[in-house]
Amino acid sequence: MKFRSTIVRHILGEQSAGPVATGGEQPVTKRPWLRATRRVKVAGLAVAVLAATLLSLALTSATNNSTATSADSAGSAMALSSPNSAPQLHVSGNKLVSASGQRVVLHGVDRSGTEFMCAQNRGIFDGPNSAASIRAMKQYGINAVRVPLNEACWNGESYVKHSMAGAPYRAAVTAYVNRLTANGMNAIVDLHWTDGQYMGLASACASATATCQKPMPDAAGAVPFWKSTAQAFKGNDAVIFDLFNEPYPDQANHNIAAGWRCWLHGGGDCAGFSYNVAGMQTLVSAVRSTGANNVIMLGGLTWSNDLSQWLSHEPADPAHNLAASWHSYNFNACSTTACWNKQIAPVIAKVPLIAGEIGENDCAGSYVDRLTSWMDAHSASYLAWTWNSDFNCASGPGLITSYNGQPTGFGAAYEAHLRSVAHMTG
Repeated sequence: MKFRSTIVRHILGEQSAGPVATGGEQPVTKRPWLRATRRVKVAGLAVAVLAATLLSLALTSATNNSTATSADSAGSAMALSSPNSAPQLHVSGNKLVSASGQRVVLHGVDRSGTEFMCAQNRGIFDGPNSAASIRAMKQYGINAVRVPLNEACWNGESYVKHSMAGAPYRAAVTAYVNRLTANGMNAIVDLHWTDGQYMGLASACASATATCQKPMPDAAGAVPFWKSTAQAFKGNDAVIFDLFNEPYPDQANHNIAAGWRCWLHGGGDCAGFSYNVAGMQTLVSAVRSTGANNVIMLGGLTWSNDLSQWLSHEPADPAHNLAASWHSYNFNACSTTACWNKQIAPVIAKVPLIAGEIGENDCAGSYVDRLTSWMDAHSASYLAWTWNSDFNCASGPGLITSYNGQPTGFGAAYEAHLRSVAHMTG
């Protein structure tokens, strides 16, 4: 079943049911509600250095009413030097650990907007990105935030409005990520939407532009994206790299085995694509070529819900800093305890596992309660989709109704669980 991007839905006036989430659009049998796109005014002092000038330009965007002080806009030095900064992470066996060797378990949220606003020429952030908005998340019991990014906006492609692409976009995102880590929250930067035309099974849109979820990243854009992103955050190991949001090459190849080969190698191993695919090994190598040793997350097949062959296809990493990324919703194929025990537990036994997106489509908490309890028993990390007040509680699924943290029914259930396990975060 084909899904249309929200950029088309806006034109056709089909938003009456409220915004919906921005993860991978899937067939009805996997994800029965369309997850599509969503919808910085920060004062800065101009300085003589070009990089700071570009930062000021990005942070004065009139598309957002939030404000921040010049301290909020501090760079990596502040993110690393603050006594309250997030732990610098690396992998030890199947654990995420701090620089001192203490185990770290991430309990967080996704903060959608930076993957779609710029591609729709409507700004960079959906909602506030200030220090005050970060404090509201911390009060919820959150210690990690996943920030979805847009390849075309980061790379500065010509079809994105100049004020929202290239240097202004990179500066705004980098400042926000540095604010998160300086305030004690680990940040996950995620390559969410990429270029490349795909019109095969489960296509999310017909466009070759980065306006929807594609089955695999394109080599032409994703490789330079990750080299640039790794360079931007190199030295701040409080930042994790999520290489590609929700791969689904198995849908293009009509075959799980072929899908895993495509996932790892890209290129000629990927049938059914009109563009040159970058495999996960290529992207890991691109990151490491910059000298960045940040922890890297890799999602499996079927919109990151299938980890059945993750261990046998794990890319080589000279830094030995890889983690498995998993997405789990109540409507996914692997949504039962039996499946988690059979497919997910063996992965957790070997490498750190971070569920980069969890949620349910009923504005309640029965699924996430069961899932997070199982993950707590296995010391696995998880982040709920999504901390956006304009996302519908069920179809988003949205956690909040305002950025002061007022929860939806789904959000209240997740918040209660976070508070009950606050002692387990590190």
